Amino acid sequence: MSQRKILVTSALPYANGPLHMGHLLEYIQTDIWVRFQKLYGNKCTYVCADDAHGTAISLHAEKQGITPEASVALINKERIRDFDGFYIMFDNYHSTHSEENRKLSESIYLSLKQKGQITRRSIMQAFDPEKKMFLADRYIKGVCPKCGATDQYGDNCEKCGATYSPKELKNARSAISGVKPIEKNSEHIFFKLSDSYQFLKQWTRSGTLQDEVANKLAEWLSAGLQDWDISRDAPYFGFEIPGETGKYFYVWLDAPIGYMASFENLCQRRDDLDFNEYWKKDSDCEVYHFIGKDIVNFHCLFWPAMLDSANYRTPTKVNAHGYLTINGEKMSKSRGTFITARAFLKHLNPEYLRYYYAAKLSNRIDDIDLNTNDFIQRVNSDLVGKVVNIASRCAGFIKKRFNGILSKNNCAHELTDTFQQAGETIATFYETCEFNKAMREIMALADQANAWIDEMKPWVLAKVEGNDELLHAICTAGINLFRLLVIYLKPVLPAMAEKAETFLNIKPMCWHDSQKLLLNHSVNKFTPLMTRVEPDKVNAMIEASKQELVEMNNKSQKQQKESGQNNEPIADKIEWGDFTKVDLRIVKIINAEEVEGSNKLLGLTLDLGGGETRYVLSGLKSAYSPEALIGKHTVMVANLMPRKMKFGVSEGMVLSAGSGGKDLWILEPHEGAKPGMRVM
Repeated sequence: MSQRKILVTSALPYANGPLHMGHLLEYIQTDIWVRFQKLYGNKCTYVCADDAHGTAISLHAEKQGITPEASVALINKERIRDFDGFYIMFDNYHSTHSEENRKLSESIYLSLKQKGQITRRSIMQAFDPEKKMFLADRYIKGVCPKCGATDQYGDNCEKCGATYSPKELKNARSAISGVKPIEKNSEHIFFKLSDSYQFLKQWTRSGTLQDEVANKLAEWLSAGLQDWDISRDAPYFGFEIPGETGKYFYVWLDAPIGYMASFENLCQRRDDLDFNEYWKKDSDCEVYHFIGKDIVNFHCLFWPAMLDSANYRTPTKVNAHGYLTINGEKMSKSRGTFITARAFLKHLNPEYLRYYYAAKLSNRIDDIDLNTNDFIQRVNSDLVGKVVNIASRCAGFIKKRFNGILSKNNCAHELTDTFQQAGETIATFYETCEFNKAMREIMALADQANAWIDEMKPWVLAKVEGNDELLHAICTAGINLFRLLVIYLKPVLPAMAEKAETFLNIKPMCWHDSQKLLLNHSVNKFTPLMTRVEPDKVNAMIEASKQELVEMNNKSQKQQKESGQNNEPIADKIEWGDFTKVDLRIVKIINAEEVEGSNKLLGLTLDLGGGETRYVLSGLKSAYSPEALIGKHTVMVANLMPRKMKFGVSEGMVLSAGSGGKDLWILEPHEGAKPGMRVM
């Protein structure tokens, strides 16, 4: 059998925050597949990188008061540390903010341009007049036009699921500065994706994708492919488009090219790897991508179309997985189910998680739930109670009674044959990403081994003279059955496998070692290979995650203050000159509504005159019904910076007086007051 040459990637993690359990699902899945390929004897190379470009990166850096480059470098160190902690074995971990990626991105773009697949046109976009930047839909917040939920994104409502354009959003504001966006025209550059329709129609049905993904893409293809906007206007952290001024590649153009760039960076340091051999159009090598289901459009439409048009090979296979939930719920910071990689590593063995994910992962895109009770039970039952238990039941007799030397005889021929023949079935499950089936097969074998040992009762034989030869053979068979299970589990549990190899006194095992047995062989003293998961440590990990988030928030607030971004009012006496800065305006309350979840606030839409409106959260619910306020005139502080509150962003302050509760009155001007009038 010839050795396969395989290049593998995971989706690039965005460099604006810590790794969490959702991220690790994908990297553990990929790492298991890569380790299996290497164990099986194939030449498999695993590369990845930080996704380092885009608005979110620069905003994250701004909060810290440092440059985007410095922020990305800090996160890169943390990433490598945490990946190492979970035994994620990259051959190269790079960054999209690299010279290799710049050159490849420019080269692919110019190739597309030369082929006439680049076009340009003017588009109208939301623009933040304070930050002087165009706003993506995710950076616009407001009131859902369908259900009235506050603090929703510019393109969809998380409460009712409605989709809409930012123009339809009520009381729209910039999520960055809080000001009301304006519309501004800009010329953008597009990749003519529709030119690749016939290619994509064939490629998406070539067996490269899972059926669920191919079916979804068929719907998008039938609806018609739109040109893809690949440019963003300055200010933007990324690569400037060649031949353009103030125009940058959209992060999703250079992010997948980052796979190629990371591999090229590795090729520069490895004589046995050739970039062109893997990426040329007619390459015999294989390229596999592991991604989440939320980014299939980028990896299964835009990316292959770009590669094909630029005369590069396309992926051999794209494996998409579902989302991760924890205890049946989406990961949530407020519920304490947002668990970071670092918090897990501080309290629990990372191989617990590797095994649990393997036991859950299939080749489908179903969501996976990390149920903490099931997690504890499954790891303890399968790994400690079944696999490690086999060795611990036999190793003591080998050491004490037979000087640590295994017997020349194997007395469990039929059972050993069953174990060895199962190797190819388990290998097929690994190859097809059906890890859950592989784990079930391995644990079924472990059950058979334990049942056989129960039947042979070596602890009984040891008490009766004249049974040494049989006792020796039984314990030797048990150790060999354990060894076979460790080979099959090695892609999932590399650290435990290494400990087992030390105990067995052997070199690192490969997959085909399963066809050999250890007989008349000296082993070392057995030490516990894995301990049970303790519920109190799981609880401590969850509590540590909550505390970690508090510390992160406190650090972020401190950094904002130090960088001059804190807009909290100072509760202290002020000078007359400070008071003159306050802009008091007459406004008309044109709408009032209850704020969901709040027993104090009403959401007021205020007319300031001249077509300008503001949305203000005001604690008037105890004194007024929403209907009683509509149409009234009152006084507001019009030049307050917008303030992020629990129930949304408030764009000012309505003045009221009283002791509180029902004894609260808005300051209501009369005598012909009109919206927009200043209060003197």
